[in-house]
Amino acid sequence: MSGPSVQPEIELKEVVPVPEHAPARIKTLVIVAFGAVYLVWGSTYLAIRVGIESFPPFILAGLRHLVAGLILFPVVRWKTGLRPTAANWKAATIVGFLLLFVGNGGVSWAEQLVPSGVTALLVATVSLWLVIVDWLRPGGNRPGPKVITGLVLGFAGLLLLVGPSHLGGSGRVDPLGAGVLVFASFAWSCGSLYAKHGGMPASPMLGVAMQSLTGGVILLIVALLTGEFRDMHWAAVTSRSWFALVYLIVFGSGIGFSAYIFILHKSTAARVATYAFVNPVVALFLGWLIAGEAITLRTILAAAVILTAVILVITAPHPIRVRRTEPVAATSEV
Repeated sequence: MSGPSVQPEIELKEVVPVPEHAPARIKTLVIVAFGAVYLVWGSTYLAIRVGIESFPPFILAGLRHLVAGLILFPVVRWKTGLRPTAANWKAATIVGFLLLFVGNGGVSWAEQLVPSGVTALLVATVSLWLVIVDWLRPGGNRPGPKVITGLVLGFAGLLLLVGPSHLGGSGRVDPLGAGVLVFASFAWSCGSLYAKHGGMPASPMLGVAMQSLTGGVILLIVALLTGEFRDMHWAAVTSRSWFALVYLIVFGSGIGFSAYIFILHKSTAARVATYAFVNPVVALFLGWLIAGEAITLRTILAAAVILTAVILVITAPHPIRVRRTEPVAATSEV
């Protein structure tokens, strides 16, 4: 969510693995695309931290998604020839509100209080919330023992991050920031599931462009209502923060998403799902290496518990459901 976030999450079920006899060029592209998803999406959390050094959080997130949508929408609209209906726009507005305003906007705001690496770790719990929301919805799917074990572990990891006060000689994560991130992850899971059933257009790319437009507008309206534009000093924005904004638009919302869509069609579901626990590791490392964020004993223990939980949930067997025309929903990338 740092990521997400115009990046969509897909229900991993129709992915076609690369055959052994595939051309070497395709195999190379798959490897490069995986690298992009791992590194680029993992780095967006650090980019958000750098961006909010000068930009207020809702302005940063709003500009990122609105600009990405303005670029993507006309291109995809021309390429697909699809004309979004009123129902499509209604669904895109709801999804944009949940994913980009509450989800990504919450991440941007929370990074004022929580280190970028720990933020990525907390956002990894989207996989856990997806299971819970899908379970509680009417006609939902009851999780099996392996998934329930993962849920228990995941929330134990959350508790480990926010208390007790001085575990391992290090302070706990700011409770307010952690609470916002937990709520943002919950909203992201709700938006992801709604996007799969709520009337999004058949083209995943068009749906993402529409979400970016509506979510970006909502974020900027909230920035206006909360006084961010009034207190914003454009001349004081540093080159670092401008670079971070451009990076989020071009790499996070452009290259990263394109690579994700590519590997969805060229690799297996199990391999694609690995981004969910690789991204937090990348974010933790980059936060330590570039931003000087401390990796404490508490962080290491919580990371081990939470990422184990995510792996249990992702690798648990799921019922096979074939839906050839189902649109893409949003991922936990920020």
